[in-house]
Amino acid sequence: MHRFITSDVSQATLASVAPVFTVTKFDKEGNVTSFERKKTDLHQELDLQARDLRFQHSMSITTRNNRIIMRMEYLKAVITPECLLILDYRNLNLEQWLFRELPSQLAGEGQLVTYPLPFEFRAIEALLQYWISTLQGKLSILQPLILDTLEALVDPKHSSVDRSKLHILLQNSKSLSELETDIKIFKESILEILDEEELLEELCLTKWSDPQVFEKSSTGIDHAEEMELLLENYYRLAEDLSNAARELRVLIDDSQSIIFINLDSHRNVMMRLNLQLTMGTFSLSLFGLMGVAFGMNLESSLEEDHRVFWLITGIMFMGSGLIWRRLLSFLGRQLEAPLPPMMASLPKKTLQANRSLEMKHSFRPDGL
Repeated sequence: MHRFITSDVSQATLASVAPVFTVTKFDKEGNVTSFERKKTDLHQELDLQARDLRFQHSMSITTRNNRIIMRMEYLKAVITPECLLILDYRNLNLEQWLFRELPSQLAGEGQLVTYPLPFEFRAIEALLQYWISTLQGKLSILQPLILDTLEALVDPKHSSVDRSKLHILLQNSKSLSELETDIKIFKESILEILDEEELLEELCLTKWSDPQVFEKSSTGIDHAEEMELLLENYYRLAEDLSNAARELRVLIDDSQSIIFINLDSHRNVMMRLNLQLTMGTFSLSLFGLMGVAFGMNLESSLEEDHRVFWLITGIMFMGSGLIWRRLLSFLGRQLEAPLPPMMASLPKKTLQANRSLEMKHSFRPDGL
């Protein structure tokens, strides 16, 4: 008796701390109903396990007991042959899509291509379309920001790099990396289903719940093949998004290379200017020894002549200028870019032989 009482108390305690979901239900006609249900009660009603209702940030599409569980980061949905359940959408800014667009799509008033097919096809397509639109919206926001920032950084009119622009580029690059990760996870989730024929069969819920459902659709294609075409279509859209994001990534890398080249060029200019000034100082100090010699406190007959001062000063400046000029010319010769190696020209006979050989190959049947 004590054991039974303890077990009942523990179950009551677990039930009291179980999370409560806000469930939004959509039926085939687009009718919407909302209610709250504890996690323990909900997974029993749906004939699922408790871990199937666990929230996770990675995308996945799984099936269990003729139910489809779709996780898309913050969006969690359970699809049955009769209805679609959206779990705990609060504080996610999904009200406009949930209550304005999704009911009309499920009722056959939207732009979905799976209206002649069973309900689960429309539900899956609506969710995939929403997620692709979300990824496309993120990319459309990032693309102009990245292009404007790169244009400002690579502008040749600016001799220096704006650190604020670099900070903005770093933030946008991180957002682009997160977007690439989301697109990659989306593609891997769909590709995992496309590689397993059994999973495609399990996604066709009506085929297993209703024995009288037609195995062929209006186009004469099996429901599993219809599901495969649907998933392949959204996989192709995700691949296009991935290519666009990859092009942005390549553009960022190329722009960074250009920025580094410009910085290296400015650094080389400063180093060359420093070297030229050092050469000028060396030349001036070399002929400045004459002034040092005449500045000693020793008597000679030259200090009595007033023309000697101007003569020695002129010799110092002219000599320093000549040596500086020679040093600059030597520096210029050393910094000149080497000429590319000359390509040996082919003899005319060889060229004529190659042309005749190409003409012979062009008249072959296999060449035509």
